[in-house]
Amino acid sequence: MSLLAWKLVHSASMVLFLGNIITGVFWAAHARRTRDLRVIAVTFDGLIRSDRWFTLPCVFLILLSGIALAGRARLPVLSTGWLLWASVSFAVSGVLFGLRVGPLQRRIRDFATSAVAGAEDDWRTFSGMYSRWEVFGLLSIAAAVIPFALMVLKPSLPGL
Repeated sequence: MSLLAWKLVHSASMVLFLGNIITGVFWAAHARRTRDLRVIAVTFDGLIRSDRWFTLPCVFLILLSGIALAGRARLPVLSTGWLLWASVSFAVSGVLFGLRVGPLQRRIRDFATSAVAGAEDDWRTFSGMYSRWEVFGLLSIAAAVIPFALMVLKPSLPGL
């Protein structure tokens, strides 16, 4: 594949990846405002499906195309600062998602599906889980936006 084709795959994958995770926060907040656990359950089920169909395939395309681009450009990943720190930040985003965000999404969906609508104790339990999901989700998004900025700006950063 040509260098330009790899750049297209890499850029399009990053845009789809970021768009999906950012709009997920929007839809979750929108569902939360309804205070209807049935709406929240359906929304989080949609977020989980969206991650399966869009986020995860984009992660693989981002990694594959990034490796291909670095190889084609003969850029050593560990000693090219912006590439190293973009990779580290992308990995941090993945770890946050895998260890916190993803499991919380499933717990929220399952809880909202089985909770009694309107019970104040259920709403407090949901709110605690949602707050943790929101914090870890925003941290994961921030860690995913950094590689995008580094990819575009290519600042002079120290490598190893």
